[in-house]
Amino acid sequence: MTGPVRSAPVWPRLVPAVFTDSVRWRDMGGRAAFCARVFASIGLALYCAFTFQLESPMSSVTTVMIVANPTVGALMSKSVWRIIGTVLGAAVSVALMAGLAQSPVLYVMVLAVAVAFACLVATFLRLFRAYAAVLSGYTIVIVAAPSYADPNGIFLSAMSRLSAVTVGIVATAIVFMATSPRRPQQVLTQIGQVMRDVVAHALAFHEFHQGAPVRDQAVAEPGLSGFRAMPVPLYDSRGALLARIGGLGAAVEYAATDTYEIARRVNALRVGLSGLAGIVATYHPLWRGMDGDAPDLRRLHGRIAALMTELLDLMARPGWVDDPAPVRARIGAALDRLAADERAAAATDGTALLAAMDTVRDILAQLDTVMGILTGDAVPRRVRLRWFLDWPSALRNGARGGIITLLAGLIWYVLHWHSGPMLMLYIVAASSLISTTPSASRASVLMAAGTALSVPAGVACHMLALPRIDGFPLLWLVLCAFVLPGAWIQFSPRWGIGAFGYSVFFAAQLDVSNPIRYDDIALTNTWMAFLMASALLVLGFRVILPPDDRLDAARLAASITRSLRRLALVLPDGPGTWVAWEGLQVQKTTRMVQRLALCMPPAERQAHIDAALAAVSLGRLVIRARRIADGPALAARDRAALHAALGGFARLRRDPDGTARGLEGAADAMRAGADTGTDAGLAAWRVAACLDQAAHILRAVPGFFHRHGPLQLAPDMPGARRTLAAPVPAYSVILGRVVHG
Repeated sequence: MTGPVRSAPVWPRLVPAVFTDSVRWRDMGGRAAFCARVFASIGLALYCAFTFQLESPMSSVTTVMIVANPTVGALMSKSVWRIIGTVLGAAVSVALMAGLAQSPVLYVMVLAVAVAFACLVATFLRLFRAYAAVLSGYTIVIVAAPSYADPNGIFLSAMSRLSAVTVGIVATAIVFMATSPRRPQQVLTQIGQVMRDVVAHALAFHEFHQGAPVRDQAVAEPGLSGFRAMPVPLYDSRGALLARIGGLGAAVEYAATDTYEIARRVNALRVGLSGLAGIVATYHPLWRGMDGDAPDLRRLHGRIAALMTELLDLMARPGWVDDPAPVRARIGAALDRLAADERAAAATDGTALLAAMDTVRDILAQLDTVMGILTGDAVPRRVRLRWFLDWPSALRNGARGGIITLLAGLIWYVLHWHSGPMLMLYIVAASSLISTTPSASRASVLMAAGTALSVPAGVACHMLALPRIDGFPLLWLVLCAFVLPGAWIQFSPRWGIGAFGYSVFFAAQLDVSNPIRYDDIALTNTWMAFLMASALLVLGFRVILPPDDRLDAARLAASITRSLRRLALVLPDGPGTWVAWEGLQVQKTTRMVQRLALCMPPAERQAHIDAALAAVSLGRLVIRARRIADGPALAARDRAALHAALGGFARLRRDPDGTARGLEGAADAMRAGADTGTDAGLAAWRVAACLDQAAHILRAVPGFFHRHGPLQLAPDMPGARRTLAAPVPAYSVILGRVVHG
């Protein structure tokens, strides 16, 4: 007989979830600490601005809201680049006012060009370096605004602006550096954890290909590529790992600004994280394409899964990052065994098995190298990693910023509006700020919404709160109360840019001086200017030059294909060639993910991302084949056959199937004349394995590489919904239509 069933206690359901969920509790604690530091910085900056009798005390508060960041290194980087941008903007503003004070229309036109250039550069620059471009354009207007009526005061206005910015930056730096504990070891701990998670991802991948069930397994739809798709958890794990590695890259940059240990190793950490992202990108669904269900291949995946399990056990030891020798020794032993197995596979004509062994050996070798670099056990050669410059997006953002600046300037000139300078100030600042985001058009809506919400907040502050204060403490408390919502939500991934716009432009709207003089007409004009400017921002970034995410993704896919062709044909294989090339293509793929997420359903999007990562793996195969050919083992005849096959990449965008046929023909010729008992014969088999895998990728997704593939066509064109695996029909330029044969 069973006893009565006890119901769950009621009190946990009555307590808010934030008090029972440790993750949410830590997040709330971090936000509360950040808000407290921001409020202290506002108080210190405003007090110093009043003490120094600066012309615009609230400019120092605006500076605090712009440069505040929970990470001290990020704050320092942000502050330095903000000062650089302010100095440049002040210099340009003085020059423009000196030369064009008597020609307002020409002044507005030149200002629009300057803002367009600032938006273009802000799109290019990485991390908080973009703030130099943002603040240069912003400062041009804010310095010139008080001098439009009296151009002779432009120099004093520039000095006043620079003083307010400096006060805000110094106050914020003092508060955050005094109250924020520095944890340089935390970044290294996160790097160690992400390395372990990459090994766990590899384990799950090999277990799936071995035939073992994956936890929470649900195989994704095949999509439009014809791939044998991976389980959904593997897709989720891959996306999360790539995002975390990208975030760690930014964290390393910030930590290097205030930590000597990180600064000394910053280049090595950059190279190591780039290599780690390359390893994650290598695990794509095409692995199962070449006889993926053969028993020998399943046994190989089982062996590698067992190896990854051992590595995870070794990496679970406390302090393994300080002593990675056992982990690297185990990888070295696995590489030695693979080298022996390769010769046996070549002797038994195991083409698919040899290809899989070659790929596994390459991944393990890169994993060993990356671990050595990230743990400090090995020092890489000086490699200059390149940052991808998205010219189409940069030119579009520059055109958007220039057009709406010109419109705002002409509105001001035609209407002779007293608040025209505030209209220009917002347009220039907001357009430059959103140009630093991945999708400026989407950010424009959030920025405009946050600014629009700051207007009623400014009305309430001026009409209800400020008339009732009688000293600095109450002023400080009122400002903190109104800034609190923006500061709290600022680091929300979804609403952050809107909260940032609310905080910054709420501070910019307030006319706080000592003593405060109320001018209802001027304040109303200022609020109307901010509302009109918000509408102009959305008009320029969403209507005049609307986004075309599919076109952007198509350009990125074409850029990956062109880079692959260049790698095969002309790019020399130097010490850092592969690391720089792979890192650049992973950046392009990450941008493709962002673009396709806005214009494609999940299954179709995943097919294109798989194809992009397969293209990165194809570049890895090209480099491996070229390195074997550059060695002494490969015979001259086979070397010539390889170079001839790589020459077929010249027609990659016109005829990917033809390129694949050339690779397969060269691989067959190499194997036919190879003696597996010699080093030259084994080298020929290894090169042939690389060529076979490259040809398989090209045949699996010809639509990704072809210049008339489905992504390269407009959505309403015939063939735009064709699968990536389907052959691409010929295209008649004369007739302007697809000719189906």
